[in-house]
Amino acid sequence: MIEYNPKLWTRIIFQFGRSDTMRQLLPAMLGFGAYAAVITFLESEVVHIHFKSTSIIHSLLGFVLSLLLVFRTNGSYDRWWEGRKLWGALVNVSRNLQLKTIAIMGRQDREAVVKMDEWIPLYAVSLKNHLRNKKTESHWLKAERHQPNQVATLMFGEINAWLRNGQITEIQYLTLNQDINQFTDICGACERIKNTPIPYSYSSFIKKFIFIYMITMPFSFVEDFKYTLIPVLMFVFYALGSLELLAEEIENPFGNDDNDLPLDALCQTIKKSVGELTETWSTGLSHGV
Repeated sequence: MIEYNPKLWTRIIFQFGRSDTMRQLLPAMLGFGAYAAVITFLESEVVHIHFKSTSIIHSLLGFVLSLLLVFRTNGSYDRWWEGRKLWGALVNVSRNLQLKTIAIMGRQDREAVVKMDEWIPLYAVSLKNHLRNKKTESHWLKAERHQPNQVATLMFGEINAWLRNGQITEIQYLTLNQDINQFTDICGACERIKNTPIPYSYSSFIKKFIFIYMITMPFSFVEDFKYTLIPVLMFVFYALGSLELLAEEIENPFGNDDNDLPLDALCQTIKKSVGELTETWSTGLSHGV
C-alpha cells in the first residue's frame, strides 16, 4: 500500500508510480488519439458527413456509463474497506488473546504463554500467505493443508488441554474459546472476499460499453471539436478507463498491488504487539510482580 500525504497536491499530481493508471492506459490513449485524428480528417477533408444529431444520444449513454462505473467503484471499495476492517479486528483479537493468556496462565505455565506468543503472529502470517496463494514455512505447519486452520487447531488444542488438566475454569475456557473462534471467522470472511470476484458478465459488459462508447464518440462530436477532439477523446478514455482499472485493483484487497491492504505491515504490528505484551509480562516475573 502506498503511503502519502494527501495535502501535497503538486507531488501527487506530477508523481507517476507503478500503479498509476496514466502509465497503464497510455498505449490505448495514443491509439484512441490516432483514431480520433483519422475520423476528424475524413469528416473534415473527405466525406463531410454531419453526425451532430447523434451527440444527444451519446450524452445520455455517457450518463448511464457513469452510473455503472460509480456502482462498480463503490462495490470494489466496499470490498477493500471490509478487508481492512477484518484485519483490524485480527489485530485486536490477537492482542486480546495474549492478554487473557497472560492473565489466566502467566503464573502457572510459562510455556503456555510462550506458545501463544509464537502461534498468534503465525496465524496472521499464515492467513496473509493463504490469501496470496503462498505457503508459510514453519515447523508447526504442513504445506499441503489449510495453514490458518492448522494454527487455529494448535490454539484450540492448547486451551482444551488447560481445561482437561484443571488449569482453567470452564468460564475461562469459554472466554479464550470465543477469541480463537474470531480468528476462524475472520479467515472465512477474507476467503469470501477473495474467492467471490465481481461477476464476469458485469465486468465484461462495462469494458465493452466503454470501448463502444469511445469508438462512437468521434462521430457525435467531431463537427463541434474538429481536431481538438483528439486530446478530448484521450482524456475521456483516461477518466473512464482509470475508474475501471482502479476498481479491478482493489476488488481483491489482499494481493501485492500498490493499492492493496498493507498485510505485511499488519502482520508486523501483530507480532510487535503480542511480543511487547509477553516481554512486559516476563519482565514483571523477573521483578516478582
